[in-house]
Amino acid sequence: MATRIKESMRELNNQLALLNHHVGVRLSLRDVDLDCLDLIARHGPLSPGALARRAGLHPATMTGVLDRLQRGGWIVRERDPDATDRRSVTVRALRERNAELYGLYAGMNASMDEICAGYDATQLDVIADFLHRAGEAGRRATDELAEG
Repeated sequence: MATRIKESMRELNNQLALLNHHVGVRLSLRDVDLDCLDLIARHGPLSPGALARRAGLHPATMTGVLDRLQRGGWIVRERDPDATDRRSVTVRALRERNAELYGLYAGMNASMDEICAGYDATQLDVIADFLHRAGEAGRRATDELAEG
């Protein structure tokens, strides 16, 4: 059963990567830009350095990503009023573009709602716990590779 789950996780990863790629194409965003936009939306506002660490990107690469996202009207860079260095900025997602983004994921979200409706609350708790723990395992493996 564990092998079947791992194979299913790989297939899910591939399908979500393809979905995200097609969403990025529709929005004229690179895959890495879309990934960073998601991190900013979920964890922001963030400093560019903190975002680079979360995304596993070199700071110079992050500058290019942020430049593209800002030009596209997806984010804004703002001075950090609490920083001792007056050059410090934080990056915040612009919520005005969310409808466009959510619209492209509407089909997947509707499908997920239908799938979840087929499970009871206890089963959904188990699935949510499994996915959370799998995500944590992925983060640990990524950290180990990045350090080594």
